[in-house]
Amino acid sequence: MSTETAQALQDRARDALAHFVTVTETDDGSLGFEYAGALCSLRAVNLAPGLDVLSLTAVLAWDRPAKPALHKKVAEKNADLQFGSITVITRGRFADVILRYTCPAAGLGDEALTTMLLLVLSGADQGRQGLLP
Repeated sequence: MSTETAQALQDRARDALAHFVTVTETDDGSLGFEYAGALCSLRAVNLAPGLDVLSLTAVLAWDRPAKPALHKKVAEKNADLQFGSITVITRGRFADVILRYTCPAAGLGDEALTTMLLLVLSGADQGRQGLLP
C-alpha cells in the first residue's frame, strides 16, 4: 500500500468518526477531534506494503499533580483497558495522561472500521473517568 491508500484509509476513518464527533484536519495532516472530553488525534500511516495502520492518541487528562496516586489509577485503568495503553508523562510536578492505540486497519470494511474506532474511544472515555478533580 502507498501513501495514497493510507490517505484513503484516513479519509474513511474521518467519515466514520463524523457521525459521532466534529473532525478537523490539523496542519500536520492528522485528524483532530474531541471525544467525551478527551482531545484526540488520529493518523493513518503506511508502515510496509500491505500494512496500513491507524494510530490514535487521546489526551485523557493534563496538568494533573504527579503523585503516586495518579500512577496507581492509571495502572488500574490499564488493567481494565481492552484496546491501547494509558501512560503518564511527567513534567516536573505535573503530568499528562495519554491513551495510545495503533492497529492494522488495511482491509477493514466501513462497519468494522467504525466499530473498532468506537471501541477504542470507549476506552478513552472510561480511562478518563476518575482522573479529573
